[in-house]
Amino acid sequence: MHKNTICVWYDTQAEEAAHFYAATFPDSHVGMVHRSPLDNPGNKAGDVLMVEFSVCGIPCIGLNGGPAFSQTEAFSFQIATDDQEETDRYWNAIVGNGGAESACGWCKDKWGVNWQITPRVLTDAMAQGGETAKRAFGAMMTMHKIDVAAIEAALRG
Repeated sequence: MHKNTICVWYDTQAEEAAHFYAATFPDSHVGMVHRSPLDNPGNKAGDVLMVEFSVCGIPCIGLNGGPAFSQTEAFSFQIATDDQEETDRYWNAIVGNGGAESACGWCKDKWGVNWQITPRVLTDAMAQGGETAKRAFGAMMTMHKIDVAAIEAALRG
């Protein structure tokens, strides 16, 4: 087990979500599936309790904890993309599989987990600061899925 692992709470669908992430993102996989040894508030004995998985090389655990807690935008996975094709592929996979669009490159998968699908052209512009960051940020604020060409046009002024 890694020293630090992200734990993501699901109602009962951690294994389904983990398999979707592994099929969608590179360097992602599903590891061990742990079953509940006893009945507990979120599971019956024998139900899937935890699923070890990774997303783009980051180790995670999906915990089937029941309906007590739901996802919020206070936690999200941020996926850096290199071009519009990659941005579209991940965005469409999440939104098109029962998810929902949000603003500024954010979307939510069908399990309620939030994602930021963020082209590097945007993060690079933000890192430059000053007028470059202002133009990129201003363009981003008008978008749902990030439009790489529109960010590049904003950078040119």
